[in-house]
Amino acid sequence: MAQLFQVRLFFTLLLFASLLHAEFEYGVENTNNTIVQGSINPSSDAEYIYNYDRLRVRLDYTQGEYFSTFIGDIVNYVGKSYVASKDFEYVKLLASDTPFKTQSSFYDYTYGNVYLRAYRAYGGYENASNRVVVGLQNISMGVGHIWNPSNLFNPKNIYALEPDEVFGVFGALYTRHLSDLSDLSLVISQKKDKTLKYALSYKAYLDFADMGLNVISSDDTKMLSADMEGNLADTGIELRSEGVYINAQINQPLAGKKDIEMMQGIVGADYAFVDGLTVTGELLYSSEKFSYSEILSNYDADIASNLFFSHFYSALSCTYSVNIFLDTSLTYIESFNTKNSRFISPTLTYTLNDYNAFNLGAMIQSGASGSEFGDFKNSYYLKWTLSF
Repeated sequence: MAQLFQVRLFFTLLLFASLLHAEFEYGVENTNNTIVQGSINPSSDAEYIYNYDRLRVRLDYTQGEYFSTFIGDIVNYVGKSYVASKDFEYVKLLASDTPFKTQSSFYDYTYGNVYLRAYRAYGGYENASNRVVVGLQNISMGVGHIWNPSNLFNPKNIYALEPDEVFGVFGALYTRHLSDLSDLSLVISQKKDKTLKYALSYKAYLDFADMGLNVISSDDTKMLSADMEGNLADTGIELRSEGVYINAQINQPLAGKKDIEMMQGIVGADYAFVDGLTVTGELLYSSEKFSYSEILSNYDADIASNLFFSHFYSALSCTYSVNIFLDTSLTYIESFNTKNSRFISPTLTYTLNDYNAFNLGAMIQSGASGSEFGDFKNSYYLKWTLSF
C-alpha cells in the first residue's frame, strides 16, 4: 500500500508541476440581438419580432508547444410567433456536418426555445516546422472577403446576421512549414454520414504575391482551386482572386441526385485610406445557377455555399471610423440576372468601453418580383455585445 501511495503521490506532484508551467485563459461574451425579420419563404407575408441571445464561454490552455481550446454556447430564441413558425423549423434543421451532434435538442418553453452547443473543441501541437490540430475546428481556404468559393469546410454567409458564425468541422489538420514562405497542409474530416472529406493545400509567396493551390475530395464532391493575393506595386491596393472547378452531386427536389460540373471565380481589391475609410470591391462569376428550391434542398451539401441564384454578382463594402467610439459600414451586393436585384446592409457600431458594444443595422433586399432578392422583406436588428 505504501508503494502504491508513493507512486500516486509521484504522479500527482508531476501533474501539479506541469500545471505550474501551463497558461489558462478564459472569456465570456453575451451577444443579444433584437430582430425584425420577414419570412424566408418568398410567397409569405409573415413578419416576426424576436430576440436571439447567445452566451459564449471560451477556455484556452497552453503548455509549451501544446494547446487546446473549447468554445461553448447557450443559444436562446424568445418570440412566441417566431419559434412556432415554419421559418424556425428550418433553423432547427441547420446542424454541423459532423459524425456526432454538436448541439442539444431544442428545449421549448412558453415564449421561446433554448439549446446548448459546442462551437469549437480542439487541441494540438505546434513547433517551428509542424502544426497539428485535432477536433472540432475551423478550416480556412481561399482569399475572398465577400465570397469564398474555395472553402467547402467553413464558408461564411455574407447574407447572414453574423456571416462568420459557421459550424465547426470535426477532423485533423496537419501543416508542414516547408520554409518561411511556404506551407503544405493536409485535412481529413469526418462528415455526418461517417464518410471522409480530404483536402490538400499548398501556399507559397512568389516574388509578387501569395499563391495557393487547393484540392478537396469527398464521396459527392471534387474540387480544384487556385488563389492569389498581393499588393499592386507600392500603391497599397491589395488585389486577390480565386478560381474553382467543382464536380459534385446535388439533390433535386422530388427528382433524386443530379451531377453538376461548374467553374466559379472571384476577383477583388481593397484599399485603406489614411482618414479611416476602407473600401473593398469584389466580383463573382458562376458558370451554373440554381433555383430557390434547389438551394433550399441542398442546405447541408458540401457545396451549399456555392449554389448561386445568378451567374454574376458585384459587391462593394465600405467601413469608416468616425472616432474611437463610432464606426460605420455598408455592404452593397448586386445580383445580375434576367431581373436584377440587390442586397444592402448598413451598420452603425458604438463602442461604449472595453466591455460593451452596440450595433444598429439593416438587411435591405430589393428588386423586381421573381428576382433573387425582390420577393423578400427587409430585416432590422439591434445588437448588444457584452464581453468580460
